Amino acid sequence: MKKCGLLVASLVLTTVVWAQVPKGSVLIRNGTVLTITNGTLNNTDVLIIDGIIRGIGKELDAPSSIMEIDATGQYVMPGIIDAHSHIGIDAVNEGTNPITPEVNVGDALNPTSVSIYRALAGGVTTSHAMHGSANAIGGECETIKHRWGTYDPEIIRMEDAPRTIKFALGENPMRVHGEGKKIKPRTRMGVEQVFRDAFSDAQEYMRDWEDYRNDQTGKAPPRYSGRLEALADILRGEIIVHCHSYRADEILMLMDVLKDFGVDKIVFQHVNEGFKVAPELAEFGAMASVFADWWAYKFEVYYSTAYNAAILTRNGVITSINSDSGELIRHLFHEAGKAQKYGGLSDDEALALITINPAIQLGVGDRIGSIEEGKEGDVAIFNHHPLSIYAVPQKTIIDGKLYFDVESDMDDIRVDVDPEEEIPAFEFFDQHDHDRCMQDVFETLFIKR
Repeated sequence: MKKCGLLVASLVLTTVVWAQVPKGSVLIRNGTVLTITNGTLNNTDVLIIDGIIRGIGKELDAPSSIMEIDATGQYVMPGIIDAHSHIGIDAVNEGTNPITPEVNVGDALNPTSVSIYRALAGGVTTSHAMHGSANAIGGECETIKHRWGTYDPEIIRMEDAPRTIKFALGENPMRVHGEGKKIKPRTRMGVEQVFRDAFSDAQEYMRDWEDYRNDQTGKAPPRYSGRLEALADILRGEIIVHCHSYRADEILMLMDVLKDFGVDKIVFQHVNEGFKVAPELAEFGAMASVFADWWAYKFEVYYSTAYNAAILTRNGVITSINSDSGELIRHLFHEAGKAQKYGGLSDDEALALITINPAIQLGVGDRIGSIEEGKEGDVAIFNHHPLSIYAVPQKTIIDGKLYFDVESDMDDIRVDVDPEEEIPAFEFFDQHDHDRCMQDVFETLFIKR
């Protein structure tokens, strides 16, 4: 019996140890430090102890046991942050209802997703793993750190990050529910009414519970609803709304709805026509997470401009550039460079689009997004200035621990792929009998040209 108790205690202790987030210590020497918030520091050291930045300066002292990285001639910047991603999760859409805030992508994180490593190779240390845009009100999202190499989903979850949720305007919820299921919303005005009905139901739910708590007669409590509870938390300001959006008219519509219900925490995602309503976004206090130059891939996003990020920034809107792609996430520093080319942003303004600004949008700007003492030790090191087309990420550090090293990582670290295997440059797969989702694509691209 005693041995059994010791075994149980050992298992519990082991579980606790496994759940602990790895922290590291490192001294980065003689780099050009792009702090983002406090300018550029030449020939400067950055000292990270137990995952936290403890020193920024020249010729810093550190214990001899701490790993040192010589960054002479290189550029040290905060880890890049992607405010709109879908990597590291099991599923994207819960498309069974236009309102599903009760679900959470964080309930099924996948720490072995190779996209996490590929993001690290692009200097990206944190991403916002989002629910999709099939629903007017979708599920909760999860802010994750790219702590590659674990099998424990809890390790990649960013501890104590604020709750966020996905909304969507326009074509996607209209197509999935209106056209696909013949239920509201079928039109853009129907999308608005979905929001108003949901928030009104949540207000009534909150009143019912308040009446119950104030009642002394011992009556039965109202029926609990995970859906209405999540909506109530939005109304209470406990969840940040991130809304898929394109058209200026719909962006204005949602701000009107939120104003009517007292909701002021909103980040518009994509927001391709944000430049048309930039002053209104700034007045509301809304933020924007945009593409650098990605539009015209469907009719409702036919119109945009590569100046979008700069126009929003100049109007005082906290703006970020995101990937929404497991591939583009590796190139966010290039995307920031595009915003500088077309909008004339300064180096710090351009890099803020992929560092401190998305950190603020996720509610973690006091923890990551700039190189400051007391912040978490998330750092990316480049061989050239990260806004240069010649820049290549060299090392990526999270919480003071080295997770990517271009010099020492294996030549091929992809999961379950044999680098010696001969793979043809093009191979045609006929999947028409299975899902027909790619029907005629290959014929159009490779045969009819």
